Formats: sequence, C-alpha cells, structure tokens
Amino acid sequence: MATLPPVTDDTARRNLRTGLIALAGALAMLGLGYASVPLYRLFCQVTGFGGTTMIASEAKAATAAASATGQRISIRFDASTASDVPWVFQPSQSTDTVTIGERDIATYVAKNVGSKPITGMATFNVTPEQAGKYFNKIQCFCFTEQTLQPGQEVTMPVLYFVDPAMLDDPNMQGVEQITLSYTFHRTADPVTPAAPRTN
Repeated sequence: MATLPPVTDDTARRNLRTGLIALAGALAMLGLGYASVPLYRLFCQVTGFGGTTMIASEAKAATAAASATGQRISIRFDASTASDVPWVFQPSQSTDTVTIGERDIATYVAKNVGSKPITGMATFNVTPEQAGKYFNKIQCFCFTEQTLQPGQEVTMPVLYFVDPAMLDDPNMQGVEQITLSYTFHRTADPVTPAAPRTN
C-alpha cells in the first residue's frame, strides 16, 4: 500500500498561500457582485446605454439651442406604476412634436387613489435605445422622491431637449419618434411625509 509523502514546512506554506489566493478571489467576486448594479447604472447614465437619458446643465442646453437647425421630431410620452403604487399616473398629452436642440416641457399628472400617503420614485428610459444619449433632461420630477397624500393630485413637469448631435449619428437615421417612459415604484414611506414637488 502506497504511503503519502510527509508534509513539509514548504508544502504547508504553499497550501496556505493557495488557500489565501482562493479566498481573496472569492471576496473579490463577491465585491464585484455587489458593485455591478451601481456600476452598470453609472455606465448607462454616462453613455445612454439601454435607453438611459442624460442629465444636462443649463450651459449644455444653451449650446444645443444655438446649434438647432429647425428640424423636428415626435416625442411620445408613456406612464405606468408598479402594482403596489395605488396612483393614477399619466402624461398630460400623449405626443408632442419638438424642435431638435430647443428646450421643451412635458407634464405628467399623478393622483393617489389609495387611503394613505404613498412615496414613490420614477424610473425612466427612452426608446429606441440609441436615442438615450441624445435625450437630455434639465429638470425632472424623477430626480427626487414624490409623496402624495390620499386623494392628492399633482402635475409634475419635465424640462428637456433632444441633442442636435443625433442628426450626425448613422444609428439615428430613420428615427422619427422617441418614446419617454416613466414607471413609479414605491419607496420606504417617511415617518412625516414630505410635501410633493409641484413645480
């Protein structure tokens, strides 16, 4: 019967080193798992990937307006709520035709038809997905949580523009309409609900 070679100090050190490397690798994978969602979200916000819209400054809006060519595009507005948000939520108008590069404003109306205060936050995207990096929001109700009291109805604006750079993108050729979609999801209700933003 064969016998195993004796464990030397050198073998024990190698085994310990291999175990520590495996443990470090496992911890690194766990850390990447937790970081992947915020990193992906940041990537989408920077690149417009997956239809994520851009957040624009007043300076960028002014630059876009200065390079507007007068060409127009149709914007369609869409609204929905998660199943645990008892709100009626809809755009004030379903479509609008805007001048590319010029600011425009859209409004959505939300009403809490439930029996208690509800706090929600809107997620958003645009389609087609390649339009995300050209759809810029200057101000939006989706930047903060919104709290509605029972029966309360509010009008929530979005100030936006479509970047004229889309006209130079071959992937945007033939795009005649961009759809802006919002979905309200419930967040943790505050102890003392904050007043909703109405402008």
